[in-house]
Amino acid sequence: MTVFIMVAGVFTGAGVWQETAARLAEAGGEVHAVPLTGVGAGRPAPSVPVDLETHIADVIAVIDAVGPAPGGEIVLVGHDYGIHPVLGAADRRPQHVARIVYLDCGMPQNGVPALAAVPDRVLRAQLSDQAQHDPFKGELAPPSDGEWQCWGSTAGLSAAALERLTDLAAPQPLGTLLQPLRLTGAAAAVPSTGVLCTRNGVGIDLVQQRVDLGDPAMAALTDPQVAFFELPTGHWPMLSCPGALADVLLRAAAGEGRRLRPADASATPVHLRPFPLEVPEVPRDRRGHVDLYVPDAKGPRPAVVLVHGGPVPAGVLPTPRDWPSLVGHARLAAAEGVIGATLDHRLHDVGDFESAAADVTAAVELVRSDPRVDADRIALWFFSSGALLTADWLRHPPAWLRCLVTSYPLLAPPPDWGLTGSRFHPVRAVSQAGTLPLVLLRAGRETPEVAATVEAFVSAAKGCGAHLELVDVPNGHHGFETRDASEETRHALRHAMRSVANRLTGDAVSHTSLGG
Repeated sequence: MTVFIMVAGVFTGAGVWQETAARLAEAGGEVHAVPLTGVGAGRPAPSVPVDLETHIADVIAVIDAVGPAPGGEIVLVGHDYGIHPVLGAADRRPQHVARIVYLDCGMPQNGVPALAAVPDRVLRAQLSDQAQHDPFKGELAPPSDGEWQCWGSTAGLSAAALERLTDLAAPQPLGTLLQPLRLTGAAAAVPSTGVLCTRNGVGIDLVQQRVDLGDPAMAALTDPQVAFFELPTGHWPMLSCPGALADVLLRAAAGEGRRLRPADASATPVHLRPFPLEVPEVPRDRRGHVDLYVPDAKGPRPAVVLVHGGPVPAGVLPTPRDWPSLVGHARLAAAEGVIGATLDHRLHDVGDFESAAADVTAAVELVRSDPRVDADRIALWFFSSGALLTADWLRHPPAWLRCLVTSYPLLAPPPDWGLTGSRFHPVRAVSQAGTLPLVLLRAGRETPEVAATVEAFVSAAKGCGAHLELVDVPNGHHGFETRDASEETRHALRHAMRSVANRLTGDAVSHTSLGG
């Protein structure tokens, strides 16, 4: 018999597991939803300060009470903040734990407090300041109905479920967020399963992409003892889809799930596959963090500045400006008689958009200052999550910006990136684009979480009368220029670049409606 010991996330007590626990019990499991000290509606206030070690002790007490039952196994489930006390307990009782389930949460590291995983960056900074004074005093008030989105996606929650989440919520003792997690490494040997709630922003394919990029932090996830599941819902699956969650937990306990493939040094990773078009071998002219590909043409020429997505781990080689996709676009621009420019920016983590935006602005000014460039005729082309950086340019398009392009773009920040209230939100910014021509290359087989942001952007653009041209790649996946070397992809790339070049050179260009 499998014993499930489940620990809820920030502000939420054991009551949120009610339906999931019932279904696990119906399937023959023994279930314990851990009541954490100082958290949970109706629980008496503790007589001593509560910190992370208090909650680790709560979980250990349940493990010890269950004991190593003959023929049974313990599966620890940590949701959100709950993974911190789960890992702390597993580190102290590894011999009793058969599997750890990471339910829509990060991968806490030794010495790092749970505060690091709080999505709200402003709140995180405020609490970090408090930690310098008295980290064990006080508590954090729970969100109201309309504030939960700052802590994770509420997708899938009915109005009644959201109301219930608010009713069950309780203040979170600050010490639980501010005290660093201490691990000896013993829990690392315990098999684990990640359950990703894709409407909260991350799916298995995105994790695999990080592995393929050579991110050292992701390498451990390719261990055969690590498996993954996806749930197409928001951050609180125990309330939005308790039955599906129970099924996934049962399968996780049985060792099922998708495994990630290790980065293969002998194979060409997706981002380094060849560009699908034959393009001229225009030489590279390196200027700081910018490379120019200049056509053999007279006089100052318009330029297309190509902005990569991310996050791209620091230290990855080659850097994005040398990736075949970016170089291919730049040389394709040169073939159309305009200068192609690639650049590197510092989007190494989801907290780096401010730095990346500054890098892009500096790169654009460097390009415009080059005597070979017509500074009054510039196009900006953004890829993937780099498209979040378009918001600044949409909101205040300068006169020299003649066109803004996005390929398979992410156009609204995922809830778990902590950018919900930030300026990096193109869906909200497009209403201020005015007459700026926009070109969007849309992948027909886009991931659902990214596709939802594209459709929201298209709808917003239609509502405000923006000048948007859609270039569809019906059978294309995210990153189609290296993943889908088809005639459909080649046609879309040629069409989009020609459309951009025509807008830059002033030639007549037909406008594609918002429907096509």
